[in-house]
Amino acid sequence: MNGRMAGRRFAPRRDAGFTLVELLVVLAILGLLVGIAVPKLFQYFSRAKEQAAQIQINTLAQDLDLFLLDVGRYPTEQEGLKALVAAPPNLERWAGPYVAQSSLLNDPWGHPYVYRVPSRRPGQAYDLYTLGPDGNATGPPEDQAQR
Repeated sequence: MNGRMAGRRFAPRRDAGFTLVELLVVLAILGLLVGIAVPKLFQYFSRAKEQAAQIQINTLAQDLDLFLLDVGRYPTEQEGLKALVAAPPNLERWAGPYVAQSSLLNDPWGHPYVYRVPSRRPGQAYDLYTLGPDGNATGPPEDQAQR
């Protein structure tokens, strides 16, 4: 044997790995971080969908105004928002499509936007709003597009 190695015993090193307690502490810390971060993430996603719905409502309102300029009236409730995608029968001055795809007539949660004409509100030509994430809203919020 080598002179330097003589007399040394090979003892197992204590710092060769992690103890169960150390692993549990790390897992607990990771659990706390996930518990804090995930709800915030869902709040951001929810807020983003609400903002997307508002933008889509404003865009649909502009498309309805273009329909009004071309045809001379808003689509009837029977024609609905589909009149922005395909020409209703017997409309000669329809110059659409005003919306590229019928999928854009649905809110970010997959529900169709509610279009009511005439409006149930005084001074408005129509109501246009979303039913929200659960699809159970009862009427248009004050800040959504109505004309």
